[in-house]
Amino acid sequence: RSFAQSLLRFLGFIFCGTALAQAFGGILVILMFKNYGYLFQESYLSLPGWLALATALILLPTGVLAISTSVKCSRNQQGTLMYLLLLLLCLEVSSAALACSYCVKTSSQLEGAMGYLVHQHNWTCSQDPGNEAVDMIQRKLQCCGVHNYTDWLKTSSSSWYYPHCVPESCCKEKHSHCRGDLDHVEQLFEEGCLKKLEDQLCFAMLYIFWCCTMLSILELLAGISNGILMRHQPFYEFNIL
Repeated sequence: RSFAQSLLRFLGFIFCGTALAQAFGGILVILMFKNYGYLFQESYLSLPGWLALATALILLPTGVLAISTSVKCSRNQQGTLMYLLLLLLCLEVSSAALACSYCVKTSSQLEGAMGYLVHQHNWTCSQDPGNEAVDMIQRKLQCCGVHNYTDWLKTSSSSWYYPHCVPESCCKEKHSHCRGDLDHVEQLFEEGCLKKLEDQLCFAMLYIFWCCTMLSILELLAGISNGILMRHQPFYEFNIL
């Protein structure tokens, strides 16, 4: 019993500490799909992030209960802790499963979405929403095209309007006079946007997956420890029956 109580208190401190890490992962996923929402049609793809955020909010009271739970504490407190641990386990298993599956699903969608934006680039109107989306991605990720700058040469409109040019958002910041001229390739970003987007997306999803997996194991240990304490605490509240 003393070992179970010490383990439960130790896990309680871990739950309180990891709530911040879990919240960080949830916010990271939510902001990523918000910033690149025009690349994804499904709004439910940010669900793992919301589940992780909900988990982080529940982790705090769970950690406090685990720290304060003892052998002689009330059955209500022990039962509430067990209920919260079960709720957290369900949330984190769901979040981990969704994060793993969405990482594979969204990676396959990114290439098609990026390819469409590049192919439909409107060279005659710089204020086109599709142009602004592509320019924002290329400047933020410091990339050019889907795989590299040669993707811009494959579009039907580029060969008609600007046969030897790419958007200025492909230019490196240190070259202030760059206008996307292919005669000066050294002034352009070398990497494509697809690889960088996939790396960011999979990092966020795998971060949530491993956080939820490790916390699920710790919650099982906390549930076992709490169960041991509950076994040695008779149901005094029902003696009147």
